[in-house]
Amino acid sequence: MTKTAKRLTPANSVLLVIDVQDKLLAKMPGAQPLVRNVAFLLDAANLHAVPVRATEQYPKGLGPTTAEVARRLPQPASSKTAFSCCGAGTLLEELEMLQRPNVVVAGMETHVCVLQTALDLLEAGLHVFVPVDAVAARFGADHDAAVRRLEAAGAVPVTAETVAFEWTRDSGHPQFKALSRLVIARAVG
Repeated sequence: MTKTAKRLTPANSVLLVIDVQDKLLAKMPGAQPLVRNVAFLLDAANLHAVPVRATEQYPKGLGPTTAEVARRLPQPASSKTAFSCCGAGTLLEELEMLQRPNVVVAGMETHVCVLQTALDLLEAGLHVFVPVDAVAARFGADHDAAVRRLEAAGAVPVTAETVAFEWTRDSGHPQFKALSRLVIARAVG
């Protein structure tokens, strides 16, 4: 695969939700917006039949995926101890089988598991899109530095709404009204 980022479509994308877990969320200054934006991405992925994968970092210590996210997952999150989602389990093999070169990466923490996963995905030749409003770290400096590093490495910074509207492409799309309802609900939440 080439290193040039491509337009996101439902047919070429996968959403990867990384470690949105209760005990870690309790330490996040922007926990509520993060959960709202990750949930929005999951709802948009569901509207467009975009495959979703999710992970939990050492759930014995950090607890389960937060309920608002977990109830939207099509399958339970895979547990891991490696910081990169590619360092444990079969994520890269699953992505290869799906043959979808664009991976939208959301979750936490931006400078640890999100960063290491994105770097591994880029190294594997995949295109990585990071909705900056759907990733978080305990400290702003860590988040900001990680986003800059990801962009320098070839990841594309986007927002949750950018992803959803790019998947939809046109107000004539059959899912546009449903997406509009999600956008309104997200704004109120």
